[in-house]
Amino acid sequence: MGGPPSPLLAVWHGGALHFGTGPGERKAANLAGNPHVVLTTGTDSWTEGYDVTVEGEAVRVTDDGRLRELAAAWEAKYGPFWHYEVDDGCFRHGPGRALVFAVRPRKVLGFGKGEPFSQTKWE
Repeated sequence: MGGPPSPLLAVWHGGALHFGTGPGERKAANLAGNPHVVLTTGTDSWTEGYDVTVEGEAVRVTDDGRLRELAAAWEAKYGPFWHYEVDDGCFRHGPGRALVFAVRPRKVLGFGKGEPFSQTKWE
């Protein structure tokens, strides 16, 4: 399986980057076959800001207590539209549900933009 990268919302919490996907989505099927991921974020400016790439293994989060903490972090970061209920190891939003994954960074690349341009690597 494969496919183009897709945008998603993520939350840094407890030493890991977290994201969600529907159980029937391609992302969930891809992760079942290969949990190794690269997540990228940054700014759309060439002359300022910082871009970051995180490499690691996506591990599903199923503990309801931890998911409640993550649901609160999502809502604090993105606002009340992103309010999730937690049920049976998943996020629930209306009739849909989402699997939640944690990525503990194995390698992180940072790219500073503007003068001076820079590159940093953490492992």
